[in-house]
Amino acid sequence: MKQKAERFLVIGFVGTLFLISLLFFILPHQRFSNLENRYLQGVPHLTWDNVLSNKYAEEAESFVTDHFPFRDKWLWIKSAAEQSRLQQENNGIYKGQDGYLFENFIKPDYKKVEQYTDSVNEFANNHPEVNMMFMLAPTSVGLYPERLPWLAPSYSQKKVNDYIGEQLAKELTFIDGFDFLSPHAFESIYYRTDHHWTTYGAYLAYAAYAEKKGWHPLSQSDFLIQTVSNSFLGSYHTRSQFSGLAPDTIQVYSPRKLIPTEMYIADTNQTMTSMYDSSFLAKKDQYSYFLGGVHALMTITTKLNSQQIEQDKLLVIKDSYAHNVIPFLTRHVPEIHVIDMRYYNGSIADYMSKNGINDVLFLFNTSTLVDETALLKLNN
Repeated sequence: MKQKAERFLVIGFVGTLFLISLLFFILPHQRFSNLENRYLQGVPHLTWDNVLSNKYAEEAESFVTDHFPFRDKWLWIKSAAEQSRLQQENNGIYKGQDGYLFENFIKPDYKKVEQYTDSVNEFANNHPEVNMMFMLAPTSVGLYPERLPWLAPSYSQKKVNDYIGEQLAKELTFIDGFDFLSPHAFESIYYRTDHHWTTYGAYLAYAAYAEKKGWHPLSQSDFLIQTVSNSFLGSYHTRSQFSGLAPDTIQVYSPRKLIPTEMYIADTNQTMTSMYDSSFLAKKDQYSYFLGGVHALMTITTKLNSQQIEQDKLLVIKDSYAHNVIPFLTRHVPEIHVIDMRYYNGSIADYMSKNGINDVLFLFNTSTLVDETALLKLNN
């Protein structure tokens, strides 16, 4: 009887492995996960360089993990089980005070961070004729570490920003997000369920940049502030799947004096007449309402009169924190070029030369920057 039971268990175990493997190859592989709000690992590229550098093994492991059969269901079961044990962390997201979710921020590899800052400094040094500024924004856990659950580990983003600022100040102007956000920490400058800042947080970033440039920033009274969504559950919610959370609201600042604006998306060869895509408000990824989500290259042109123009052109090299900041900048610059280094593979230097660009704004959040290998492509 014991031998039969053991044989049954072995057969069941082997059969389960075979079934899972079969489903892995049969089921269609998604490119984007709505649950996790991110692109999944694509099929790894088998080349000698990738094998020798261990990149192929890492991509293969990520590919299997990302496309495991019924992954979304397993993530939900894992979250439900951990919440039933009153656990305050799931998939690297903590359930903090005041309804905030926070991403675990660990001590970065400073050697890698230095490589990224060296790349930016080299780029600035290679283009002394170009005015460059670098804005680095903390994420919510950087500004509100006291709202984390008791004993939850978190490395200081202030230390990271200070270090990066020291490195970058050698070649370009550095704007630390702690400086302009901290005085407003008691206000709603971050979404509670998402990793981005709110439109108000973006407004504070715009005002800080404008003042550094010597512009006169528009006041909040110059905008009609409207709520476009009361049902936003962002990236931290999708990763953690914590239940019982109050959704965030999304606001848009519309200038009271409307000016025609066109947005050309090079990826899709489309020209839009608005910087906002309301179709995303009916989807999980509502933050993509701003600029229609992530694109490798965009050009935004605004018909400003001569009194409104502060400078002719601006190149923004960014992560998604820039998406709700850029609409404010269009009130001062008639031609804004937007590049996301994660998806753009052309030469930045050639692009600036071709388009006559003499002003560049780097805009990143701290959590993204410490792992932003794409910055190493700056000088290609």
